[in-house]
Amino acid sequence: MNICILGATGFIGGHIARAAANNGWHVRGVRRNPASMGAISDLPVEWATGDLFDVDSLRRAMAGCDVIYHAAAAYPQDFRHIDRAVALARAEMDNVLQAARTARVSRIIYTSSITTVGQPPPGRLADEHDQYRPGTARSAYYEAKYAMERLALRESRNPDLVVLLPTAVFGPGDIKPTTGVVIRDAMRGRFPVYFEATINAVDVRDVAASHIAAVERGRRGERYILGGHNVTIYELLATATELARMRPPRIKLSRAAVASLIRLSDNLPFMRVPENFRTFQFWQPVSSQKAQDELGHTVRNFSDTVRDTIAWFKQVETPAATR
Repeated sequence: MNICILGATGFIGGHIARAAANNGWHVRGVRRNPASMGAISDLPVEWATGDLFDVDSLRRAMAGCDVIYHAAAAYPQDFRHIDRAVALARAEMDNVLQAARTARVSRIIYTSSITTVGQPPPGRLADEHDQYRPGTARSAYYEAKYAMERLALRESRNPDLVVLLPTAVFGPGDIKPTTGVVIRDAMRGRFPVYFEATINAVDVRDVAASHIAAVERGRRGERYILGGHNVTIYELLATATELARMRPPRIKLSRAAVASLIRLSDNLPFMRVPENFRTFQFWQPVSSQKAQDELGHTVRNFSDTVRDTIAWFKQVETPAATR
């Protein structure tokens, strides 16, 4: 099996590469920076240089590959320029789909986002039936992810396409870092406060394993939530601080107070709250039953994920990072 991974130097993309290589597949990784290897410098990856805004570079990178993993989609963070972010995101996706058709790729596995899942009716967990309603989150990230997914699914016939929706992803190898910042800062004692909210947390290695399974088991044009454990923010922080032998957070902020702080920051040009925290009111528990039934998606113990994440951050930590 010859595969091409867009975003191979990133967190999820790197773990897809590792799982694919362990599966005996030939891995071609696409990167913008010819010197970048992410966290997979130890793998036998064939590297290609490509850019999501350069169709020809994508076509060359995809040539001869059976499957494309698209784990390099836009990650806009500026809610003040939503229309621009959506336009750029759609252009990226359109380029990927056009290049894949030209290269005669048979299947695309697209790593979308749990943000495209909307709120369910009362009485059940959110699942793939629930769609995000555009415009409700006032978020460049939410709008861009929704627009890309809709575009991809409309063009999912040639080549066929499977959409995977990871929840909040944690684990070793978060080289940027992304969601792992929460665990990294908690293990350093930088989270004295918490607020009431529930997320679904999943191990990146379990996410990667289901990306591999989706090649054979994923159904064309279907969405699959790759979730793990529904946990409160306090449970997440308490687990991380306990394993790092730090004090757990002691101050609880009300949701109203958090919302007020976000509104304040939105109106001050010198303050910027990360986009994922700005949308905390859209966080929710979810079900990944469909992925379990159809892809064989399995999840490991949450404390094991946190423990391995802490160990990895300690391994790569530099003196500058601890000052």
